[in-house]
Amino acid sequence: MNPDAWRRIAAWLVDWLCFLVWLGLLAAVGIPLYLSGVTGQWSATATNVVAALVTAVPLTVFLAVLESGAGQATVGKRMLRLRVVGARDGERLSFTAALTRNALKIAVPWTIGHAAAIGLVGAPEIGPGLAVLTAAAYVLPIVYVITLFAGGGRTPYDRAGGARVVRA
Repeated sequence: MNPDAWRRIAAWLVDWLCFLVWLGLLAAVGIPLYLSGVTGQWSATATNVVAALVTAVPLTVFLAVLESGAGQATVGKRMLRLRVVGARDGERLSFTAALTRNALKIAVPWTIGHAAAIGLVGAPEIGPGLAVLTAAAYVLPIVYVITLFAGGGRTPYDRAGGARVVRA
């Protein structure tokens, strides 16, 4: 079992508190746009694309910048004295590796979950595609949490990014 699994979860929760500030700012703009009818005519696809561009993309890039930067850690990881390093050499991750890691950690599950939510709200019935999308929105984060505790504590996104999380 990974001794830092709970520490990583706590760091993730701190990061999400930071994300909520960004989401609050977006809501302050988005809710009036919706209520005024500006976004009400958008298709589900357009809604998902815009949502990804203003939420998942900036958050993913921001985390990649922090993890590939001098601190090698997000705000939450810094608070909990963790840092992200290359799995092979223990050195700082490249921006590309950190971006890959965070795209799989944040952007992919977020976008799948958002697409499922928009689909569920707008669908007259749940077809097989929407059911698979909804299942994936739940299964992927569960797999990520399970892998924190098993297999040396390296999640699929850690492996894809060639990273590991260590104590600072």
